[in-house]
Amino acid sequence: MKTQSISTIGRLMLTLVCSFTIAATVSAAHAQTFSVAYSFTGSADGGNPLNGLVTDSYGNMYGTATAGGTSNNGVVLKFTGSGETVLYNFAGGSDGASPQGVLIFDLGDLFGTTYYGGTSGNGTVFGVTTAGKEEVIYSFAGGSDGANPQAGLAKDSAGNLYGTTRDGGAANNGVVFKLTRPKKSGQPWIEQVLYSFGAAPDGATPVAGVTFDKAGNLYGTTSVGGTYGYGTIFELSPSGSTWKETILHEFENGTDGGVPYAGLVADKAGNFFGAATEGDGGSAGGTVFELTPSGSGWNFSLVYTLTGWNISGTFRDVLLDSKDDIYATTHCDGANSAGTVYELTADKGNWDYTELYTFTGGSDGLYSFSNLVVSHGALYGTTNLGGAYGYGVIFKIAK
Repeated sequence: MKTQSISTIGRLMLTLVCSFTIAATVSAAHAQTFSVAYSFTGSADGGNPLNGLVTDSYGNMYGTATAGGTSNNGVVLKFTGSGETVLYNFAGGSDGASPQGVLIFDLGDLFGTTYYGGTSGNGTVFGVTTAGKEEVIYSFAGGSDGANPQAGLAKDSAGNLYGTTRDGGAANNGVVFKLTRPKKSGQPWIEQVLYSFGAAPDGATPVAGVTFDKAGNLYGTTSVGGTYGYGTIFELSPSGSTWKETILHEFENGTDGGVPYAGLVADKAGNFFGAATEGDGGSAGGTVFELTPSGSGWNFSLVYTLTGWNISGTFRDVLLDSKDDIYATTHCDGANSAGTVYELTADKGNWDYTELYTFTGGSDGLYSFSNLVVSHGALYGTTNLGGAYGYGVIFKIAK
């Protein structure tokens, strides 16, 4: 799985993992709240999104599709709730190809990554204006600098960008990198590798990005590696001119879960929440977990175990609302093995699970690798497949 993109993994799962039966009907309760806001055609408008959306202050949403567009290398898109506009078509050369991470805003522009393309074919970090002008700010060479980023980016108060690559680095197990914003227009962004993942028991192959705490430390997950081979949670702390890694948790693929593709999300109190795609040796559909500060360290605790099997659980960062309720999607959990949208609500020390929608795998969508966002009071996300044309959808769930 080391050299496969999630797009490839998703298609393998179509036949190897998720044997699903398309349901004939959707329950009335779900039908009242769920709607397909847009179906991708797989042509000029894009197709097969592997992430969700980001919103601006007006409630407009922006995202990417990994395929489709004029050169079938993916697009950057804008969605207003009533229609989709393609802002940029990736040509597949030096400008990048196959964007797979969630976009972020900075100073009114959008920033993201492509898994392929760039001057060496190992992926890029790019910026694009809301008017559709793209600029490649870094092309990965595929060596010690990293290769094949799948995650979105984080930024600090100075506008510097931070992210991960799946591959490359000193041991070809991926890196955490920083791109320093130029002080003058026309100057290049400068990449610095903050950490190269090594051999076990170190983690390897980060699919998620990194998250800051208030002190400026970085936190993230690796999808494999660690003592047990099922991934890690790590902290990177600045130490002079270098960064020191501390492994906070090593997944055993037991009740704690395994193979985390999602990153970490902080609540108001500084606790982190995340998700793993599987659990209990592959017999569960992933877990949701919490990290809480404890003295000079962190405590790991299980929030919830999802039903399902193997690598069917939550792939992207969970969403915390103002009450710290959790919202997320699953890849192919649910009654139809086609994915779900769910909510976890804290209740006197426990967490109550509500399945907001169960995908049938048909015109409503199939396989969600999406984060969720709130726009105009409703939840929005994407599916990788399904929809009217089979190339995925943008869906809406009225809250």
